[in-house]
Amino acid sequence: MDAETPAPPSYQPTMMRDVAADERPRERLRRLGESSLSASELLAIILNTGIKGESVLTMSQRVLRDGGGLRGLHRLDFEELARMRGVGESKASRVKAALELGRRLVAESPEERLVVNGPDDIFQLLGTEMASLEQEHLRVVLLDTRHRVISVKTVYRGSVNQAQVRIGELFRDAVRANATAQILVHNHPSGDPAPSAADISLTADVVRCGELLDIAVLDHMVIGQGRWVSLKRLGLGFASDT
Repeated sequence: MDAETPAPPSYQPTMMRDVAADERPRERLRRLGESSLSASELLAIILNTGIKGESVLTMSQRVLRDGGGLRGLHRLDFEELARMRGVGESKASRVKAALELGRRLVAESPEERLVVNGPDDIFQLLGTEMASLEQEHLRVVLLDTRHRVISVKTVYRGSVNQAQVRIGELFRDAVRANATAQILVHNHPSGDPAPSAADISLTADVVRCGELLDIAVLDHMVIGQGRWVSLKRLGLGFASDT
């Protein structure tokens, strides 16, 4: 490139000092609030500093891209995250701590008495966290008469199949909490939420048991990577309305 050739239009500043002060993530958060920032901007605040030739904002974009997004970073173990270029143990500790705080906030959200109107609400409540699990978890979401969340209980970890699940255990917490309804939720670590024949059979058994106990089983959801399936909507394991 000779002296007459202009810099390509895609040129981006590499150091944070080259970014206009009011466009830096911390200043944008202060002015506009945290919800206005992108995931990479929020991550840049946590990482705090970049590396030689790469601003913290550019670095955060790379870490998100190479790590597979927030869900991917959550699934990385500490050593894998620390080995990413420019991260190291100190930054990895801060990122892991922030992600864990987010996970715990999601876990505590039932205390806010979320009203469940459909599967979308359950996915908002549990989808991100359950999609990142490396083992199957079977949970029950306990609801009151107004379909407000009472609590979320993990009943099984590991392979969830009809032979291993005791139906009575799926209602134990509902009875103790005096819940009038519940929703079953489990994840498929493969990422594919398509229900298996065992999932459908288990659902039918749980629905029948719920009728005997007068605890309505409103749905059984399977969580995958960014996707979910409602067995109730598909009419799988639930008797057709007459």
